[in-house]
Amino acid sequence: MESYYVTTPIYYVNDEPHLGHMYTTIAADVLARYQRMSSRDVFFLTGVDEHGQKVEQAAEARGIAPIELADQVVARYKSLWPELGISNDDFIRTSSDRHKAGVQAMWRRLENAGTIYKDFYEDWYCVPCETYWTETQLKDAECWDSKHCPDCKREVEKIQEESYFFRLSAFQEQLLEHIHANPDFIAPLSRRNEVISFVESGLRDLSVSRTTFSWGVPVPGDEKHVIYVWIDALTNYLSALGFPDQEQPEHWPADVHLIGKDILRFHAIYWPCMLMAAGLPLPKRIYAHGWWTVEGEKMSKSKGNALRPADLLAEYHADVLRYFLLREVPFGQDGDFSFSALKQRYNSELANDVGNLLNRSLSMLTKYNGGVLADVGEESDSDRALIADVEAMQRDVAELMEKQAFHLVLDRINVVVRHGNRYVEDNAPWALAKAGDTARLNSVLYHLVETLRLVAVQLSPFMPEKMNQMLSQIYSEDVSATSFTFIEHGGWGLLKAGHQCAKAQPVFPRMDA
Repeated sequence: MESYYVTTPIYYVNDEPHLGHMYTTIAADVLARYQRMSSRDVFFLTGVDEHGQKVEQAAEARGIAPIELADQVVARYKSLWPELGISNDDFIRTSSDRHKAGVQAMWRRLENAGTIYKDFYEDWYCVPCETYWTETQLKDAECWDSKHCPDCKREVEKIQEESYFFRLSAFQEQLLEHIHANPDFIAPLSRRNEVISFVESGLRDLSVSRTTFSWGVPVPGDEKHVIYVWIDALTNYLSALGFPDQEQPEHWPADVHLIGKDILRFHAIYWPCMLMAAGLPLPKRIYAHGWWTVEGEKMSKSKGNALRPADLLAEYHADVLRYFLLREVPFGQDGDFSFSALKQRYNSELANDVGNLLNRSLSMLTKYNGGVLADVGEESDSDRALIADVEAMQRDVAELMEKQAFHLVLDRINVVVRHGNRYVEDNAPWALAKAGDTARLNSVLYHLVETLRLVAVQLSPFMPEKMNQMLSQIYSEDVSATSFTFIEHGGWGLLKAGHQCAKAQPVFPRMDA
């Protein structure tokens, strides 16, 4: 069986789960669910980054140990993900023994390859961003006079310490060659171009250890140094798979790392160069999505507009949030979370289109045929056009999912839903029943229910619970699409004459505007 490995970033435990974490994890979950239905051996990883100076300082301010702070935040993530329908196969913690073993093994591989050396480091450091800036970079960003971080605008501090370095500069040309030879390696295109420009401007060797804090993984053989985040956090993608006990872990390389655009450089430059140095395969794809604003404004604690997943779930069904986040904005671009847009999108596409097609189709089947499908007569041009659209939709969805074009996937499925609603109007089952044209009526009802079934199958990775409700009505018994595969359930005509459907029950009741 072909494997498929999808990851989220590991989320930093000095912050509460927010809309951005939710967005990335839902996207990864949709990919994982779709690939399971495509009969692949899927491994879906998420987790938390617990080490570093920020966590150590935050714990100290609360009068607790760093691991206690991490435990508190981990509990919030682990309770949130099931509420959002997240189906991760593993949850990695950087404080775990298996991860520490993987990080130290990666360090030794880099050291044995001659790519680690010790020197002194002096630069300007932003603690919140965990980013070092040269004097030249601060001047270029017009931040030199005020000494603030070009990214977060907070104050930077001068740091001088003994450090181990990774010879990042030695892999500049090799990385560029790989990027040019693999056009799909970094997506979307704007991020790929950004990485190429950064690499072409010249790579500096990377400081990869610290002595100013102790909350982390010790450097093997030199425990006054702690392995810094670049190696520590990134190695989670391997340690979760059993590295180093498995020299070549089963699911490696990753099919796609889903990340926010703020950590693109770490994943698309530092990580591939470390893997090259360690003699390990590179991930197949790194996809950096955009950021969300709320009602046109940047999210911030000071403004009080940072959307908490728990608050959203108290107001909206998880599947509605899943659908909206991946439908509203092309994946990779920045987007705005608007409550009015969510309600408008829900009412127009889910209540009016999907819900309407379900309710009218099953209601007519119950009214005219006791909920039982009958034999299909000779197909009309209208029937053949609907079947062709459904089958083309399934092929198109498969191609678009490989590109992580979630909004286009949902748009393509909606094309079929609208086609189905037009088919009802064009064929007017109520008129066929009144005229006594039973053969044609049976054919129309069959084509509607079979279209609904295949629409629900394709939508199930996005809205698993809602689509289980739809499919349970179509099958007249409780079903779970998580056990469905496209090979077994994706073909047209699988429902047979005599199949009993349940009475229509609202799945998408309208929201008040």
